[in-house]
Amino acid sequence: MTKPGFLSLFEVIHQRIKGNGMYDICCVGHITLDRVVTEHQVTHMAGGTSFYFSNAISKMNLRYLLVTVLAKDELHFISDLREQGVEVVVAAMSPYSVYFENDYTLGWDHRKQQVLQLSDPFHVDQLNGVDARLFHLGPLLADDISLEIIEVLAKRGKISLDAQGYLRKVKDKKVLSADWLDKKEALRHVHILKANESEMHVLTGCQDPKEAAIKLFEWGVREVVITLGKKGSLIYNGLEFYNIPAFTPSNAVVDATGCGDTYMAGYLFQRTRNTEIQFSGEFAAAMATLKIEAYGPFSGTEKEVLDLWSDSERKAFD
Repeated sequence: MTKPGFLSLFEVIHQRIKGNGMYDICCVGHITLDRVVTEHQVTHMAGGTSFYFSNAISKMNLRYLLVTVLAKDELHFISDLREQGVEVVVAAMSPYSVYFENDYTLGWDHRKQQVLQLSDPFHVDQLNGVDARLFHLGPLLADDISLEIIEVLAKRGKISLDAQGYLRKVKDKKVLSADWLDKKEALRHVHILKANESEMHVLTGCQDPKEAAIKLFEWGVREVVITLGKKGSLIYNGLEFYNIPAFTPSNAVVDATGCGDTYMAGYLFQRTRNTEIQFSGEFAAAMATLKIEAYGPFSGTEKEVLDLWSDSERKAFD
């Protein structure tokens, strides 16, 4: 029997058929335990791409599903998401949830990471029957989501991918950068790719964001999203470079964890509505700015994001 407040995979398929449609976005990724260390305090919370993305998109007007894997002791995180109206499938119970330590004592642009425990990876049969217009994949480590899963899901809908997990290796609990061996085979199936400045360099060997974006497009990605911290972000679709300015926070920056995931929630929300790229990027940047002003995931509304987009001073970059 399914636990109260949880959906089995059968129930998700039944609801989709009954509703005569599919999900706009399905996110696939682990929910983690996070220990966030700053100069002033240590905070324990849930985390991971899937957690921050799901919270950020929960109040947006679209059909959304999260497929995740975690340990029994962390099922209360799922209950919290369900209370916000997020549909969730726990694809499997793992003996442990992924446990990250994110250390920002040197500043928000200088994160040191450790992995204190690991979770089981996803398997392709766990996603049987799940259909979406767009699948957003959020691997946290290189073996979380296999090339086979990318290939299978790409036959059902567009693939959006956060590159970070494929560029990590764990040695003595420390998270180190590593190249992604299957990148050229995988990226030809990816419609939208998100990478930050250091990740684009590991992926492509390029220091210049425009050169990196061109190379990633040549490998098959249709929309390349490169986030550049305080300098904003750059988006490339093979025809045009879109310079997305950063927004000036009205309050102090208190928690940058999950900022990129929040950005992508805003960007994909707008793109699934066929909104043009420039505005989608600016909406995403405004959403990420609101997130960094408070601990934990983004909890605002579309109206609050639009208000900031309308009123805030934006910083252009070269």
